[in-house]
Amino acid sequence: MSQNAHSLPEATARDVIIETRGVSRVYPGVIALNDVNYRVYRNKVNVLIGENGAGKSTMMKLLAGVETPSSGTILLDGKPVTLGSTHQAEKHGISIIFQELNLFPNMNVMDNIFIANEYFQRGRINETYQYQLAKALLERLELDVDPKTPLGELGIGHQQLVEIARALSKDTRVLIMDEPTSALSQSEVRVLFNVIEQLKRRGVTIIYISHRLEELMEIGDHITIFRDGRFICEREVREASVPWIIEQMVGDRKKRFDYQPAVQGEIALAVQGLTALHQNGGYRLNDVSFSLRKGEVIGLYGLLGAGRTELFKGVTGLLACQRGRVALNGRAVEKLSFQQRLKRGIALVPEDRQGEGVVQLMSIKSNMTLSDFSLRGFWRSWSWLSEQKERDGVQDMVQRLAIKVSDSELPITSLSGGNQQKVVLGKALMTKPEVVLLDEPTRGIDVGAKTDVYHLIGQMARQGLAVMFSSSELDEVMALADRVLVMADGRIAADLARAEVTREKLISASTPVE
Repeated sequence: MSQNAHSLPEATARDVIIETRGVSRVYPGVIALNDVNYRVYRNKVNVLIGENGAGKSTMMKLLAGVETPSSGTILLDGKPVTLGSTHQAEKHGISIIFQELNLFPNMNVMDNIFIANEYFQRGRINETYQYQLAKALLERLELDVDPKTPLGELGIGHQQLVEIARALSKDTRVLIMDEPTSALSQSEVRVLFNVIEQLKRRGVTIIYISHRLEELMEIGDHITIFRDGRFICEREVREASVPWIIEQMVGDRKKRFDYQPAVQGEIALAVQGLTALHQNGGYRLNDVSFSLRKGEVIGLYGLLGAGRTELFKGVTGLLACQRGRVALNGRAVEKLSFQQRLKRGIALVPEDRQGEGVVQLMSIKSNMTLSDFSLRGFWRSWSWLSEQKERDGVQDMVQRLAIKVSDSELPITSLSGGNQQKVVLGKALMTKPEVVLLDEPTRGIDVGAKTDVYHLIGQMARQGLAVMFSSSELDEVMALADRVLVMADGRIAADLARAEVTREKLISASTPVE
């Protein structure tokens, strides 16, 4: 019997709905899961936690039928099952909400909810019934959106709620939620927690993955911890504590971040009166003005839809602005394209990692060097590529960002979400920027990877870069920033020096006043 099995407590068949015995999953050069024995307890919120690369998402893909184990057995209700596809898993009552959205932006909300699960009547889709059911599901999630609204018109947070509605539309016994709140506002998180409680009362078992430890302590019944592809331990949530969880997650590799202000220099980025209008009226950005100095770290805080992403896209040229000026080192750039601004020294790490940050069909190396290729950073002459220079640059960035990868030629999809985020960060840094804009850089990554990102932000500032990041987490903004800008309704509602920042001020400024 393996060591993992010895560490599992006794449990009756009535307690456990899913169990894995000796499950491993091996990719070329990477052991994602190593002889894992894991239990999912019936009618409970089963919290699964671990650093990025610990094997959490891989385990969920096995249970949801997305992938199959290299070895080992999966048991459902005590009987071995083969989950060779998501369709097979759904027939057994297992549904998943993926960490990265799995939706179709060119379709409307209703069609996304019922895709591959349509309701037919006399050989035709009953759209009237589907519309009413979709409306009821959205109301349950307190999402005030017409089911026929094109999905692409919704923000990331609202799209996440549509993904949840799709899972709720199925006859689900076990619902896997992989980072379901990573793009949700605090009010939307409360709605989701209420839905989870309703599902438990209806006999649905929840597997819940999140890196927000306070969430896990509030919503979870049972906690399991993975580390480096192995099962570490399990415990009732009521018997666990946040310090204990962190200790089990990181083992001997305990990490901490100490704020160290950098020496600030001249103004690197100056924005004056930046304004962008909605097509249907109203403001996406409303007369936004601020400056960012070399060596300075500005935190951008605000609720979902406040305009943080729009501000970054307006500064970089990805969002058309009707008015305003943007200057880099005193030189106007507002009339330049995104590519031209990138060449001048403004780099953006986007919020939507999968949609805008990586190209899934490309390797880790190709993704990391994509922006620098366009700037010809790795070209030996006008038509010759220096492959050695490219390899050395990628290897240096892999070491600098502590990316867990054995071979940079592997597909980007072989990496965990946190390590993919580090590749996106590396891609931005390879352009040798002067201003770095980070839109939710720690969304969906674990406490250890977050600390790596925090240190990287500090290092960039000490090297003289001007850094601005957005975050939905109050503690993160307060810990990292020299200065905090709060956005509400597309405008700057507060500009606070570090010494002035309090939780109360941030919350108050971020709440729109009618």
